Amino acid sequence: MLTLFAAGRLAYQQGVDKLAEEGSYQLILYATYLQGVLEKYEALPELLATDERLVNFFLHPGSRERVDVLNHYLETVNAISDAADTYLMDAEGLTIAASNWQAERPFVGRNFSYRPYFQQAMSGQLGRYFALGTTSSRRGYYFAYPVRSAQKIVGAVVIKINIDSVEKNWGHKEEIFLVTDPDGVIFLTTKPQWRFHSLVPLTAEVKERILKSKRYPNAPLTPLGLQQKTPKSAAHALVVLQEAESSTTYLQQTFAMDHAGWQVHVLSETGKVQGGVVRILLAILAFFGLVGCSLFMVWQRQQRIRERIHHQEQTREMLQLTNAGLEQRVNERTCELTTANTLLRKEIEERKKTEEKLRLARSELVHTAKLATIGQMATGINHELNQPLAAIQAYADNGRKFLEKGRQQEALWNFKQISELIERMARIGSQLKIFSRKTRGNINSVPLYSVVDGALEIITPLLRKTGVEINVVILPDDVMVQANSVLLQQALVNLISNAIQALQEQSEKQIEVLAFIEQANTCITIQDNGPGLPRDKEKIFEPFYTTKPAGQGLGLGLTITRRIIEDMNGTISIDSDTQGTTAVIILQTAQVTGAGHGGNQHMQDEAV
Repeated sequence: MLTLFAAGRLAYQQGVDKLAEEGSYQLILYATYLQGVLEKYEALPELLATDERLVNFFLHPGSRERVDVLNHYLETVNAISDAADTYLMDAEGLTIAASNWQAERPFVGRNFSYRPYFQQAMSGQLGRYFALGTTSSRRGYYFAYPVRSAQKIVGAVVIKINIDSVEKNWGHKEEIFLVTDPDGVIFLTTKPQWRFHSLVPLTAEVKERILKSKRYPNAPLTPLGLQQKTPKSAAHALVVLQEAESSTTYLQQTFAMDHAGWQVHVLSETGKVQGGVVRILLAILAFFGLVGCSLFMVWQRQQRIRERIHHQEQTREMLQLTNAGLEQRVNERTCELTTANTLLRKEIEERKKTEEKLRLARSELVHTAKLATIGQMATGINHELNQPLAAIQAYADNGRKFLEKGRQQEALWNFKQISELIERMARIGSQLKIFSRKTRGNINSVPLYSVVDGALEIITPLLRKTGVEINVVILPDDVMVQANSVLLQQALVNLISNAIQALQEQSEKQIEVLAFIEQANTCITIQDNGPGLPRDKEKIFEPFYTTKPAGQGLGLGLTITRRIIEDMNGTISIDSDTQGTTAVIILQTAQVTGAGHGGNQHMQDEAV
């Protein structure tokens, strides 16, 4: 028993030492990480305090407009630095500008002169302080630095940082980490129910000071009830936490962050150490039991020789049976793996077929969108074809009459007009045929001006019907892009059609199409002067989302358009305000031929 006691004590001490070594490493790592979070923002308030815009504002306060400008400036600084809040206080502690000036409960107009960080800054020092925000009720660490003018402190600039991420980054650890302020109050911990409790009971004077500074409003500040089990050394101590129905023993290790005035603690449960001791004791007991059994077996050796031989025979037979069973299991497992492999191959084949069906479905959807676009413009196209047909009939009747009267010149002139009208109708039909046919989506070098011309041929009837003016400029006019001609034409028709529909209620209906080269890309913009998109414009590329009235669209036009542009290795974006909407397509530039087609001048004159 004495041996077991000594062995258990030694094993327990070694386990605690190992647990302390692991906890010390984690503690240093945690404290270093926390120090890094603070040092990231430590120099920022001092840098802002030297900004002439802040100093000049104290010298010349100015109007409400200057305060708004300062609010916007602090909001920009706060966004860039990724801080929680940035605000400026005068010498009386009144907040005169803040980054959260548009929030529901902004800091502007609030007085924080009771905060120690403000008092430290007004004494010419870098103020540091951790507290719950009295306005936002969110935890934060505050840095404050005095703003000076001619060596006189005229105010303070404050940076509040959110350190909630520290808990989130360490919340998955087995150990319990916690950070206490100089008064021993826990304000950071990976065990949320311990937050705003204290390690030791607080005196009435300390509670009064905390209450006066509004550091932890409505916090319980009650002690956790940790009891020292062993005398606390410089490195660690064993403590016991008595809970409702059980108690837990922890190894407590502490690291001092003197710069911030904090104490970082790590609590490691000793339960696994005790479990290791139990296993060692069981191993020792097993060893002694084995020795006793060996001696007993020697004593009985002569009596058990025959039994051993018989037992060996039984064992041999059992091994043979076991081997046979194992071989059978191996064969069964091999068969199962073969079956699984066959099923996996079938699943791979089925998935390939499904992907091919998906590709065909997408192609059909694009083709359907083309036909839908043609259907929407059917009235205009019908009008565009009926006029030439009526004119052809009139010219044919006139030509026949002129021939009967022998006036051949007049008859030839009428027949020439008929030829031109037929050519015009054929051109419209050709563009519709190209637009409506299916394409494999092959990408090659295509002249941009011809694609735009084709789109205008298709959309012109709708332009004339709605009275929309369109102006197209391509610089240079012979630029070629990496695209699929038919799909790019469909994308342009979709975007121009959307712009036309957006202009229905406008008195002046104008669309500007501009293409130009920017570095190695070609930028195509389509801009209208409509009322703009609603606030949730970020959803316009989602399938089945539409701003059109019910029955006028399925909400797939822009989704298909974006898919078309991305398949051509391009990008598309939509920007909108009350002055109109602008669609921007960026494609790779293939080349500039240098031949010139006159397309630029032609399309500049193509206004309907």
